[in-house]
Amino acid sequence: MTTNTSDQQTLWDLIKDIKFGMLTHRHTDGMLHSHPLTTQNQSADEGSRLYFFVSRNSEIARRLQQDGNVNVAYADPGKDSYVSLSGQGAIVEDGAKKAALWSPMAKAWFQGPTDPDLALLVVSISHAEYWDVKESKMVQLAKLAKAALTGEPPKNLGEHKELKLS
Repeated sequence: MTTNTSDQQTLWDLIKDIKFGMLTHRHTDGMLHSHPLTTQNQSADEGSRLYFFVSRNSEIARRLQQDGNVNVAYADPGKDSYVSLSGQGAIVEDGAKKAALWSPMAKAWFQGPTDPDLALLVVSISHAEYWDVKESKMVQLAKLAKAALTGEPPKNLGEHKELKLS
């Protein structure tokens, strides 16, 4: 796994227009729980971090105090791109960052960047994996049909890459 600025930009380009990421964390009973969250970043973060607003009293905020291991998954089926990000999630107190990330959309859940219930969830990404298919649906179907006929796995069905970010 290699990582460079170009890889990180590709990763950001794949997720920047996806409205929701599914954040998964471990519940106290051991089960994995997922929640749709809106990524607050407006651009790639040089520290490989994603930011989300959550309620300070939410299950996520409570759970991350005991176990910060998280995964955030993004999917854009229309573009055939999929991203899985793993790392550490934590609630941080950073009023300036909350104000910088605040948007009118967040007002649906919180009064403003100084709302006492507004918590800033930061996910520091340590591992990323993405799949990005550029071929048309017809080309993909032809490759899959050939694979089914020959018994050979399909080749060159888009780009798949793993990145180590920390």
